[in-house]
Formats: sequence, structure tokens, C-alpha cells
Amino acid sequence: MCDYNNDFLTFLLERFKIERQKFDRSGVYAYTQRLLAYNSNKIEGSTLTEEQTASLFDHGTLPRSEDYYRAKDVEEMNGHFLMFNRMLDTLNEPLTQRLIKQFHYELKSGVFEDRANGYAIGDYKKRPNMIGMYQTIRPDEVADEMNQLLHWYKNQAEDLSVLAEFHARYESIHPFQDGNGRTGRLILFRECLIQKMIPVIIEDANRHEYLDALKAYQDGNGISRLTELFRKEQNFYFEKCRYFIA
Repeated sequence: MCDYNNDFLTFLLERFKIERQKFDRSGVYAYTQRLLAYNSNKIEGSTLTEEQTASLFDHGTLPRSEDYYRAKDVEEMNGHFLMFNRMLDTLNEPLTQRLIKQFHYELKSGVFEDRANGYAIGDYKKRPNMIGMYQTIRPDEVADEMNQLLHWYKNQAEDLSVLAEFHARYESIHPFQDGNGRTGRLILFRECLIQKMIPVIIEDANRHEYLDALKAYQDGNGISRLTELFRKEQNFYFEKCRYFIA
């Protein structure tokens, strides 16, 4: 049984590599793919269920339904699967603006609606956007703000509170026209792996707690609420993964 972070992270990385190579859809790699993709897309309004997400990942098909499937939901779910694989392929690379743009490209390159709307795919936004009533960084300032964020991050200690602040600042910059939350949560998962922490997967069930914690940061109330949520989500993911540990 894995009781410590290092053992658990070693187990995860080994199983991710082996199961992906073998196209194993029954282990922790497939479980994590489905769990992260479902919850991260659901937070953004996806209509796909957990069962539909699993079918799409496992078989590349969707079960027959009396309701219509939204093309964008399917395209973005497939894009998220690809983004996760890209993340695994680049764990030995430093976190850079170029790499973050690659993640976004994997997520969004197959989304017809975004291309039809003229959104930048795999590049920073060209139009100002907002988070609810909050203004985000203007397009011409994004590259500089991201450079400052990454420089700050590289000089911080490895700690969950640092990842919480990075995530909150990233979401406040909102560098892409769309897909910011999903790329941000993937980066969070990635950096947990790199720093040998139990990964964080934000559950859609905790969506309001998550958004309230981000709002608290934007209002100048720090990142303590976000950090506590991350700890809760670490425990959730670890307990779910214990099933796969021999």
C-alpha cells in the first residue's frame, strides 16, 4: 500500500506510462483522464455526463440518447484527452509560455465553433474578455504578465499555497480567448506531479467553492480558501486512486 506522497507519485507516473502505451482503459491512467476531463469541462458548462465521457474516451463513441449532443462539448472533451497526453509527454520540460500555448492548442484545435468565431488557437487572446464582472489583462499585456508570473513562480518554494497563488493569478490574467480554466487546471495537475505532491482535480460538485475562492483572491482576500480546497481535492483523488494500488 502506498502511504506517502513519493510512493504514490512514483506509482502514478509508472502506471500512466505503461497503461497509456498499452491502450489500457481499465486502470488509473484512464480513470484520471476521464475524471479530470469530465470535471474540468463540466465546470465550464459541458453537458456530457460521466458515463458519456467514459464512452468517448474508452471507445470513441457516444451512447444513443434521446437528447442531442453538442458538437463543441464532444470536441472539447476529445481535446482535453489530447491535452492530458501532451502534458504527460512534456513533464521533463520547464513550464514556459510556449508549453502553455501547446496545451491550449491540443484542447482547442478541433473545436469548430472557436475557429468560426476567429478565436486564437494555441495563442493568446486577441480580444479583451472578462470573468463575470471582473476585467482581465488586456491582450497586448498578456505576454508580459505571463512572463512575470512564470518568473515569480520559478523563484518560489515548492508548496501547495504557491500553486494556489499561481493558479489564481493565471486565471486573473485569463490569457486565452477561451479555455483558460481547463488549461489552468491541467497546469495545476502537472505541477503537482512535478513537485511530487498528490495531484489536485477540482470536482464539479465543488464548483461554487472553487469560484468563490478565486473571487476571494480577486477581491484581495488571499489564497487561503483556494489552498484549503486544493487540500480537500488532493484527499479526494488519493482516496479514489487507492483502489488501483496493489
